[in-house]
Amino acid sequence: MQRLGRLPLLVLLIGIAGAAMLVPAGYAAATGWKAISGYFFFSALLMLVLTLLLGIATSGRVRPPPGGNGLPALSTMLAVFGILPMALGVPLAMALPDTGLFNAWWEMVSCLTTTGATLYAADMLAPPLHLWRSLVGWLGGLFILVTAVAILAPLKVGGFEIMSSPYGRNERFQPLPDSADGRASQARQLFYTSGSDRMTPSLRALRVLRDIAPVYAGLTMTLWVALLLAGDPGLIALIRAMGTLSTSGISPVTGAIGVHSGILGEMLIFCFLILALSRRLWPGAGELRASESLGHDPELRIGLIVVTLVALILFARHFVFSIEQVSKAGSVPEGLAISARNAAIATWGGLFNAMSFLTTTGWNSVDWQGARSWSGLQSPGLLLAGLAIMGGGIATTAGGVKLLRVYALARQSQRELERIVHPASVAGGGRMVRRLRGEGAYLAFIFFMLFALSIAATVILVSIHQIEFETAVMLSVSALTNTGPLAGTIPLTPSFESSAGFASNPWEGWSGLALLPKTVLAGAMILGRLETLAILALLTPDFWRR
Repeated sequence: MQRLGRLPLLVLLIGIAGAAMLVPAGYAAATGWKAISGYFFFSALLMLVLTLLLGIATSGRVRPPPGGNGLPALSTMLAVFGILPMALGVPLAMALPDTGLFNAWWEMVSCLTTTGATLYAADMLAPPLHLWRSLVGWLGGLFILVTAVAILAPLKVGGFEIMSSPYGRNERFQPLPDSADGRASQARQLFYTSGSDRMTPSLRALRVLRDIAPVYAGLTMTLWVALLLAGDPGLIALIRAMGTLSTSGISPVTGAIGVHSGILGEMLIFCFLILALSRRLWPGAGELRASESLGHDPELRIGLIVVTLVALILFARHFVFSIEQVSKAGSVPEGLAISARNAAIATWGGLFNAMSFLTTTGWNSVDWQGARSWSGLQSPGLLLAGLAIMGGGIATTAGGVKLLRVYALARQSQRELERIVHPASVAGGGRMVRRLRGEGAYLAFIFFMLFALSIAATVILVSIHQIEFETAVMLSVSALTNTGPLAGTIPLTPSFESSAGFASNPWEGWSGLALLPKTVLAGAMILGRLETLAILALLTPDFWRR
């Protein structure tokens, strides 16, 4: 690990990408797609040789002294999302010769940022290509979980700024361990921050990967097996599992989730989506614990409350129309039975879709369309867009503004209302709550304003090519929140200024866009994944002086 830790992070990731290409190469060879298997095998060999050459070329370069500010590592993350998709898109461009390298790069940017937007029709791509798209999205989710602790946490960006001490020191009292095991556990918990200044970004990433990768892969395998038992076919179950853990929303087929596995499969996915509500459910979350107990975690509580409230609101909307169903039925018992069944369908459809879009996954329940038809709710795009903008947990695979920032703003608003009623009151809640109400709410408001400005700027740039305003807004929100399927929640005006080849699907709103809107939306995906504050950190004078 020490030897690999000396390599630049981008070079290390190119090698990992080359090794990952062997997976679809083997699958294509086993299922009869010989040509596609050759494309992936050749690309894997090319990436591995390139990694070897770059490793040799950079082995003698002068390393920065320990204790640096870490901003070069942040610029490396930006390069990973902008440059690495070029390498990832090589086998896709070879398998689809009429799509072009730019469209292949765009597709891989969408997958690597866990956005899940696609230029292609699901039934026009070969199964190995679907496997590759989902595998890139799965690796992108793992990359976010690793770099959130290895890179963003030392820089106090990406949500860690809300929890950091405004005085630049650790205010949490560290008690003495009870035993040797306790000391080891304490050292393991503090190793990410206390010794991170003495490590290279690659070494920090590898050590965090050692803790997170087994859990991430184990949960994916568990969900895959569970979906197989629920009735999903093998490849579909695997892609669903990878899309759930990474919240990429990548799917090899069109339509709802529970087509094969039914409500049981949706319940399994719903349970695993809870992992995207809070970072404390993953290893290395010591700096993001706003409460001592899991039951009082603010992100979990506000996330589950929002999901429940959305389901209740939709149920109330449906219940009003159920009166008409009862009156139209031949008898009252028959009408009540129809209403009860429709109410159960509507409630579950609302619960699943609320959780799916809150975690920026973007999958629809098999009961969602029936619930909409029953209640007369024809355009739920604004509701789902609001959930995607709110987003999931800090330092998770979910995008959006993030729940902890929403919680900080809510607690600050509550405190301001209390001061109106009792101006001389003294607020309680403990050290962490006071910090969230103060500096945390201030930083959350700044981020929210920057996020709103990003949406406005993206809409303006996308609309240059005379795209309908509603279409431009939904595409921009989908890209910035990394929720690609959000664009399909309302009928969009298709654009046919460009094409991604024979397999493209311009009616879905992405493929028919011209070069400039596609480039802007790809940049919005990267901006939404890295977050605006991290991008602004790269523009500081200190970084450019280095």
